[in-house]
Amino acid sequence: MKKILIATGGSGGHVIPSLSIYDALKEDYEVKISTDLRGSKFINNKNYDYSLIDVPNLFSNLLLLPYNLIKFFISIIKSYKYIKSNNFNILISTGGYMSLPLCLASNLLNLKIYIFEPNSVLGRANKLMLIFAKRIICYEKNLKGISKRFSNKIYLVKPLLRKEIYKYKKNEKMVVTGKKKILIIGGSQGANFFDEFITKIIIKLSKTQKIQVLQQVINTNSRENIKELYQKNHIEHELFHFDDNLIIKAINYDLAITRSGASAISELGYLNIPFVAIPYPYAKDNHQYYNAKFYEKNKSCWLIMQKDIDENNFTDLIMKIFQDQNEYFSKKNNLIKLTKENTWEKNKSKLIELINEY
Repeated sequence: MKKILIATGGSGGHVIPSLSIYDALKEDYEVKISTDLRGSKFINNKNYDYSLIDVPNLFSNLLLLPYNLIKFFISIIKSYKYIKSNNFNILISTGGYMSLPLCLASNLLNLKIYIFEPNSVLGRANKLMLIFAKRIICYEKNLKGISKRFSNKIYLVKPLLRKEIYKYKKNEKMVVTGKKKILIIGGSQGANFFDEFITKIIIKLSKTQKIQVLQQVINTNSRENIKELYQKNHIEHELFHFDDNLIIKAINYDLAITRSGASAISELGYLNIPFVAIPYPYAKDNHQYYNAKFYEKNKSCWLIMQKDIDENNFTDLIMKIFQDQNEYFSKKNNLIKLTKENTWEKNKSKLIELINEY
């Protein structure tokens, strides 16, 4: 039986697809996950077999670069020993700097390497490892940042969602009346803006609309401050930091205001929840903008840049979305068309077909 190691870590955007890959392959192959300390918080160790190999961010502090370089080389040695002792023969990397030691060690040990890119722009770690990879698994044929000489390595799949997402009934509401239910997803980066600015917008909207909010917040202090503001303004709310069941709770919500990480907007799209995308402006290679741009081109979301937002124009946009329901349901119907062929069975078959390709 083929033994597969999935290398992941860092943010939920890297880890969540790795769990989908694990679930798709575990019945046919022996599969394990390797992650770093940051990534481990997104993994339920009761459901997933994973090992911890922590990797330093080389450029997080230039003063510590020599020390981090030593730690990085140690992580390559640890990765080499781990892979060899477990007799893996395939590596699937979901990108990020934390995947590099495992990719380098896998290349030294002549493993078949597959890399996964959920974003519309090829990540820097994946770009470095593409030369060693058999294939790059991605969602778009015209992946930005990939050299033409590697375009034959592209292997297209539909967005990889968590297995449980496919079990739930999609949002099929065909009218929005009364209480407006708004989901707010600030993501793991740049959530301060959502905590401060979007909270003000919700309070402003509540003066003329009955609002219910399900909102991600950055930390306990923010949770307490926002809770107090919402209670004061009689806004029905639920606040969370990270929640495995977030999207399930949000199925009947009318609108999402969100960053545009690939996993978040793929899940929103699949469940037919129309969304306003505000890309994180400091994302590497502006990949969040291009993730959202794909949906905007397909007329299935609203896209606004953080630098272009002020309280009045953003409040007006949200008001218009609820008032002009022709546009709202046009975007919702486009989401339905865009995601109708995304099924668990099809993605599982595509991944198995890939593993058996060589």
